Amino acid sequence: MLQQLVNGIALGSVYALIALGYTMVYGVLRLINFAHGDIYMLGAFMAYFLAKWMGVSAGGSLASTVAIFLLSMAICAAIGMLIERLAYRPLRALPRLNSLITAIGVSLLLEFGGQMVFGPDFKPFPSIIQDHPVLVIDHVAPPAAATGPATTQSAAALDVSWHVTLNGKPRGSFNAPGNWGLVITNIQIIILVVSLFLMAALTWIVRKTKIGRAMRAISYDMRAASLMGITTDQVIAFTFAIGSALAAAAGILDAIYKPTINPLMGVLPGLKAFVAAVLGGIGNIPGAMLGGMLMGLAETAVVASGKSTYRDAIAFAILIVILLIRPRGLLGAVTEEKV
Repeated sequence: MLQQLVNGIALGSVYALIALGYTMVYGVLRLINFAHGDIYMLGAFMAYFLAKWMGVSAGGSLASTVAIFLLSMAICAAIGMLIERLAYRPLRALPRLNSLITAIGVSLLLEFGGQMVFGPDFKPFPSIIQDHPVLVIDHVAPPAAATGPATTQSAAALDVSWHVTLNGKPRGSFNAPGNWGLVITNIQIIILVVSLFLMAALTWIVRKTKIGRAMRAISYDMRAASLMGITTDQVIAFTFAIGSALAAAAGILDAIYKPTINPLMGVLPGLKAFVAAVLGGIGNIPGAMLGGMLMGLAETAVVASGKSTYRDAIAFAILIVILLIRPRGLLGAVTEEKV
């Protein structure tokens, strides 16, 4: 369970980044952008082609890795703005159902268009960051005599000698009962650090900058914001750009962690991130972060319990439960609508 906790935090960080895009767009436009998971896919493919173009195949330099991240995020931000301009903006004055159906259409276009452009097969993602264990805690096997038929105590009840290795160097040992172990890799640490940095940067933008105040004003009342001189089209386009950039970063991080990509890779993560946004309270940025983490932990807990075939079903079970018990989500506020 300790190992699965680490895995769950890494997976939850990816879900949280995708969920932030859902919650930002919903907060501003009250629109569920179902094409958002496919922007996650495009981010992984942009990084794939950029790595090929730059000749990075195994452990690139820090500069090349940062360049791949930033360029992929910038390209996906531009794609997100283009989707908003062509698909959503003309429908803004129409009933929301029109935009919702369009979002599903854009999603299908990206998925099956991606199969035509990129090919339907799975592609190995280049190792732009070499994977290696940073912290390893493993035990020394007991002597053969201690594991023979005469032993009446279980292994979990015995004091076991555990060795700690940090960056490949022994760092000591300790005795503790149990039959467990722990491996934390540099990729897992990078996923957590990058995700926390991007979440903090987003929070700073929304809370402390002029464009962030404009986003919050539009989320309260778009018409009043426009009357106060806020250029709503530009702010909404910026919202799509930021959300798409975060989804692209999530796609790259996940592709590094599980190094295979395909044009349909964004379907399930996109749906799970939507569930995470609803769980935390859609429209609420801290709620999206919390929901993503809880979703990742729930999924890995199912795997740890030996029910790995249900790892995808748990997301939709959580969605049903949260809609029945607390529709506004864990951190969502009760809102009033005039009728």
